[in-house]
Amino acid sequence: MGKSLRSDNGKFAGVRGLIFDLDGTLIDSKLDLALAVNATLEHMSRAPLAHETIYSFVGSGAATLVERALGGTVTSAEVEAGLAYFLSYYRAHMLDNTVTYLGVREGLDLLQHHPMAVLTNKPVRFSEKILEGLGILRYFRYVYGGNSFQTKKPDPEGINVLLRDLAIAPREAMIVGDSAVDVRTARNAGTWACGVSYGLGAEGLRAHPPDLMLDSLVELGPLLTNWRGAV
Repeated sequence: MGKSLRSDNGKFAGVRGLIFDLDGTLIDSKLDLALAVNATLEHMSRAPLAHETIYSFVGSGAATLVERALGGTVTSAEVEAGLAYFLSYYRAHMLDNTVTYLGVREGLDLLQHHPMAVLTNKPVRFSEKILEGLGILRYFRYVYGGNSFQTKKPDPEGINVLLRDLAIAPREAMIVGDSAVDVRTARNAGTWACGVSYGLGAEGLRAHPPDLMLDSLVELGPLLTNWRGAV
């Protein structure tokens, strides 16, 4: 895993902007995603999957989630039909069980002196509605989703746009996420990478260690040297 920020003696003092992943980082959405996937499989006359199996598919966008769930030699037409049903079902049920992780609200409050944004592979309208429904949309200057650009994470396109939006250099930015996708995105964009231990991608973070690890978002604010003076 990554190094603790406590032992880095100001290594991250230049961090001004924070870019967060959504699922597995800010919100615990796994149950609603699993229920939507199994509703889609039932609709398509497929057997349901164990929730843990579905959780392992999360992180690369809705289309990939549906394609992985359908499995085998699935056709593009089947993926398209499954995705349409999944999005319709999930739109109606995406806040049934989804909550913020413990410490997220308090952590964001401590970090509000920094400009913050969300970059997720989840569709942007869904992301905004969830953040709004959970009462934390106000913390973020920008929210971009998997359909905001031509490419998705780990491609750095979205990060590059956010760096321009926030008027910061790559080494003034930190990506906070729960998976290898987020770390790889940070590496591709030249930013710092922060992992959270409570999300869905612990195994991936072992293979792609971030620059630091957090057990709770409340740890981050006081550990950034300039966190009170950020603009």
